[in-house]
Amino acid sequence: MGSARRSTRGQLVLAVLLCTAGAALALYASSKSWAVDVTPRPAPLEPVRTARTGADFVPVVPALALISLAGAGALVATRRIGRLLVGILLVLAGLGVAAGAGYGLNAAAGDPGATGPGWAITALVGGLLVAVVGYLAVRRGRSWPTMGSRYERPAGPPRRVDADDDPSKVWDALDAGDDPTNR
Repeated sequence: MGSARRSTRGQLVLAVLLCTAGAALALYASSKSWAVDVTPRPAPLEPVRTARTGADFVPVVPALALISLAGAGALVATRRIGRLLVGILLVLAGLGVAAGAGYGLNAAAGDPGATGPGWAITALVGGLLVAVVGYLAVRRGRSWPTMGSRYERPAGPPRRVDADDDPSKVWDALDAGDDPTNR
C-alpha cells in the first residue's frame, strides 16, 4: 500500500513539474525574437531593425501558456471531477499552444527576416508537453493523492462563544471557525 501511494504521489509531482516546465518553456519561447523586420531608410541612414517576438506573431501562445501554468497548480488543489476538468483544460491549452507555435513557425518561415525556427519549435514542444500532462491527468488523475482536509471547515454549526469567555476558549472557538466578534 505504501509503495502504491508513493507511486501515485510521484506521478502527481512529475505531472506538476512537467506541466510547469512545458508552460514556462512556451512562455519563455514566446517572449524571444522569432523574426526581425528590416525597414530601409534613405542613405546614409542605417535600416531600422525591429524584432518581432512569438507573442507578436501569435498572441494566444503566452496567454495559453499562463493558463497552463495555473493548471499545474490546479492539479494539486483539485479532486476527482475538478482534476478531470483541469486535465481537459490542460489538453486544450497545450494543443492551443502547439497549434499557435506551429502557425507562428509557418508565419516566421515565410518572413524574410526570420531568425530561425528555434524558439517556435521550443514553444511547440512546451505546448505538447502540457497536452501530454493533461492527457495523463484525465487518464490517471483520479488515482493521484489530493490535498488533506486539515484546513477545511469542520462539518456542523460552529460552537458559539461569547467574547467575555475565557481567552483560551475564545481561541479554541476561532480555531473551530466561530468568530465571537461577528455577532
